[in-house]
Amino acid sequence: MEIIQFVLQLLKDPLTALTQFITDNGTLTYGLLFLIVFAETGLVVMPLLPGDSLLFAIGVLAAPATGGKIDITFVIPLLIGAALLGDNVNYFVGKYLSDFVKSKDKILFLKREHIVKTEEFYEKNGGQTVIMARFVPIVRTVAPFVAGAGSMKYGKYITFCVVGAIVWVTSITLLGYFLGNNEWVKHNFEKVVLGIVAISVLPMVIGFVKSQFSQK
Repeated sequence: MEIIQFVLQLLKDPLTALTQFITDNGTLTYGLLFLIVFAETGLVVMPLLPGDSLLFAIGVLAAPATGGKIDITFVIPLLIGAALLGDNVNYFVGKYLSDFVKSKDKILFLKREHIVKTEEFYEKNGGQTVIMARFVPIVRTVAPFVAGAGSMKYGKYITFCVVGAIVWVTSITLLGYFLGNNEWVKHNFEKVVLGIVAISVLPMVIGFVKSQFSQK
């Protein structure tokens, strides 16, 4: 029950949840952060875990103004590794289940048509899609699985995967780190998190709107 409450608190207010966890568990926090990022990127059934907001909160807690509770030089490489490990697990699970997935009309929330459309999108936009998907909640969880289940070759996938992981983790964590000194950010963290989520899903919304107009 406590785990469920913690996850809900993490989704609602990652800064408060992490601050309390650090107080109670110290360096075990790094293990927790690794597992969360790995699960969000590596387990296709876990798309609702916090990603962008978590990285931003980590940056804020690493900032000198908030006491430097997290080592920024350690946590960034750690979470890049977690994201890469998760992506690769997701990719190879998708590859292994490729024939099975394509033989079904729907598995969980994945429809066969989604796999086909994503393959077409990869073909049209290339590997840069892997990097763009990294910044979109839910999509970054599903994209590696679909890439594996689809036709994207691993050599091409891994290159863009590495670039995407480095850019995603580094940019959002450092954004929180440098804004950690800002009084408005500290007192309006929930608004900042909502803003990050809104910006993150914007590409997905734009893509949906464009697809609706193109169908008409």
